[in-house]
Amino acid sequence: MKAKFLLGGAGLLVLLLIIIAGTQLFAQPYTFRGSLIDPPMPSTDFMLEDQHGADFRLSAQQGKVVVMAFGYTSCPDVCPTTLADFKRVQMLLGDQAEQVQFVFITVDPERDTPERLDQYMTAFDPTFRGLYGDMRELEHVWESYGVYHAKQEVGSAAGYLVDHTSRIYVVDVQGNLRLTFPFGATTEDMAQDIRHLAEEAS
Repeated sequence: MKAKFLLGGAGLLVLLLIIIAGTQLFAQPYTFRGSLIDPPMPSTDFMLEDQHGADFRLSAQQGKVVVMAFGYTSCPDVCPTTLADFKRVQMLLGDQAEQVQFVFITVDPERDTPERLDQYMTAFDPTFRGLYGDMRELEHVWESYGVYHAKQEVGSAAGYLVDHTSRIYVVDVQGNLRLTFPFGATTEDMAQDIRHLAEEAS
């Protein structure tokens, strides 16, 4: 009888240890795949216009995750790849994509008219916001987010190219700059991190 009691007690102890281990496992903090900004930085607010002429104010997006890239519609490689990645991330998010706003901010205001931005965004997804403004407004945004941009004359029909920052910026639902991703980050990693940030709102 005593042996049965001891065996039963040992079994209960093992069960309790399994439960505790499982609780600790699920309590582990989330590990971000992108470059985490810790502590989070309040994002610099700005207002630009989108491809439809509507105002876009960053602070008005609180409650959504905002995923931002900088580029231009004549970009031969980085920008179309980035926007194709955005589309793939949007698909991976499924219904949670409604809590995410994808944004593309021009570094080439001379050529990126609303019409060109509209055509460009539509080619990837019409819900993506293509933003432009006058040089003073854009300079404020570029400087605030440390965005490099420089014209490169190439002597071709393209006129010129623009070297620019290819990093992706992620603003969380509270309006804090939380993450950046390098060009070439996998869409699976981006989707997983963005999903986690979107779930913080619930």
